[in-house]
Amino acid sequence: MQKISQNIENETIYKMNKKYNVYGIGNALVDIVTEVDDKFLQDNNIEKGLMTLVDEENQTRISNAIDMNNSNMQCGGSAANSIIAVSQFGGSSYYSCKVANDELGEFYKTDLNSNGVDSNLEVEDLEPGITGKCLVMTTKDASRTMNTFLGITESYSKSEIKEAALKDSEYLYIEGYLVTSENGQEAMKHAKELAEANGVKTALTFSDPAMVKYFKEPMVSVVGSGVDLLFCNEEEAMLYTGKDSLSEAQDALKSSAKKFVITLGEKGAIVFDGETFIDIQPNKVDAIDSNGAGDLFAGAFMYGITNGKSFADAGKLASLASSKVVTQFGPRLELSQAKEMLKDLLVDA
Repeated sequence: MQKISQNIENETIYKMNKKYNVYGIGNALVDIVTEVDDKFLQDNNIEKGLMTLVDEENQTRISNAIDMNNSNMQCGGSAANSIIAVSQFGGSSYYSCKVANDELGEFYKTDLNSNGVDSNLEVEDLEPGITGKCLVMTTKDASRTMNTFLGITESYSKSEIKEAALKDSEYLYIEGYLVTSENGQEAMKHAKELAEANGVKTALTFSDPAMVKYFKEPMVSVVGSGVDLLFCNEEEAMLYTGKDSLSEAQDALKSSAKKFVITLGEKGAIVFDGETFIDIQPNKVDAIDSNGAGDLFAGAFMYGITNGKSFADAGKLASLASSKVVTQFGPRLELSQAKEMLKDLLVDA
């Protein structure tokens, strides 16, 4: 008993000595969120509900066909949205990314900093080039479709990873979108190996069904012998495991992750805490924009488990946060909304 107590005490002290709850790596994209209809997607040969990589010319063509006056712009990228959420809820976070020395790059750097996130951008000279942009198109059914021009973030590599900050973190959070390039894959593996060698837990999000469908082999290679925590949705879970049902996929994922979260949209989520499957109930809302729901779920969940909450309670917070963000445009909550949610959960406890 004394030995167990000592181990718990040592782990608590170890966590307290870590500067960051979560260190994230991923693409840096300025998100431009706008509303379109299904006909617009069809007329422009855009596959609904997925993220598609495009060149700058095509993205500009699509942007010119949209009323950009009604659009919202903020720093983004899948992992960035999650890392910002950790900070908004009161956690400490760091983001490793790449932007160019242009107007959007400066915007990205400033927006990230204003959200309380430390980053490599603060200590590096930005390179010439074009900062990546993601055109996020939402439709009336709350579906989100993304056209992404990666710009300079396409050259994201392991040189952007700051070893000292990573070592000083409880979790490494890896964005699945990085798997689309060889240098991105190298960065994912390098960060994971560095984390494992220094007692930092590893978390991975598949990010999008297309990443598992079209880049399955490199994604499997990144997962390697497994991660400590995996985030995916129902479709991604079945695509990755090759199973035809969710129940089969749940069991199969145990060989790739010690613990995992499977989001189920309006049906809530399933959390595996290493021993037990926990059903996370949904919060019934009228959704208008699903953009960022999965990112916010992951960010809120990561905040929870690195700040004393159980997997069940972290899942409850994440479900509440993601259900709130789909009732408004954009992938983020306001800081005041995040603080209010924490208060509400304390009252319900």
